[in-house]
Amino acid sequence: MEKVGRAGSFDGCLRHRTNMLEAEEEWRPPLFAPRGNYWSGILARLRRFFDLQAGSIWNDLAILLAQASGTVLDVGCGAQPYRELLDSAVHYRGIDVMAAKLHFGYDVPDTAYYDGDVWPVVDRSVDLILCTETLEHVLDTEQFLREAWRCLRPGGFIILTVPFAARWHFIPYDYWRITPSGLDYWLRRCGFTGTFVYARGNAGTVACYKMMALILPLLLPQRSALVLRWTRRLLAVPLIPFMAILAAVGNLTLRGRGGDDCLGYTVLSRRAPE
Repeated sequence: MEKVGRAGSFDGCLRHRTNMLEAEEEWRPPLFAPRGNYWSGILARLRRFFDLQAGSIWNDLAILLAQASGTVLDVGCGAQPYRELLDSAVHYRGIDVMAAKLHFGYDVPDTAYYDGDVWPVVDRSVDLILCTETLEHVLDTEQFLREAWRCLRPGGFIILTVPFAARWHFIPYDYWRITPSGLDYWLRRCGFTGTFVYARGNAGTVACYKMMALILPLLLPQRSALVLRWTRRLLAVPLIPFMAILAAVGNLTLRGRGGDDCLGYTVLSRRAPE
């Protein structure tokens, strides 16, 4: 009979590596700011050129939100960066969780903040739900999407954007990267139908995005001491032209059909008419 060896302890086997459950976020993308004056609009456009995630979302929503009418509910609205894409005749409502300021840094006056899993919205009262880069921060995906279905009028639509090739951010409140198959599963499970999932970018976009992600913490350091921050900035100045080239190439790749290695997904689905 073969002798079974006793398993040893795993303690210390990978101690030279960081336990990510104990990690702190070294760098966080700057928060979006509510639209203000002319110059804030210029800065927002400049950010969208260099921030391929934000720019790709804006490009898709500029097309989709042009078709919106009635009441639009922006869930997890943050700074409401896409509100200006809606026609002035649209009735806009923004809601977010009470912990939005504590966990994500957002506290916008024209937002209804709520606690718990139930949205402060009447059944069947919304024509379109907009939910951008929020689902990855929601632990109970099914409850969230069932709330969306409850609030939509029959025949109403939901527009979701989710990241895919994106770093772990707002640690620890970032839980998921959902594939098209997973998105379709959750939406069908929660009563939605006619789902379309569109990739934002391709492998070329992701490559540009990742290289830019190496440079940005040098240009915009956050957690280091003042002298070290300015040293990093000075050392990174020669990389600015390379950063601009990467951004230009990345924006060009967004004009394609999208690929299975992408920045994220834009999702369109609906509550079936009765």
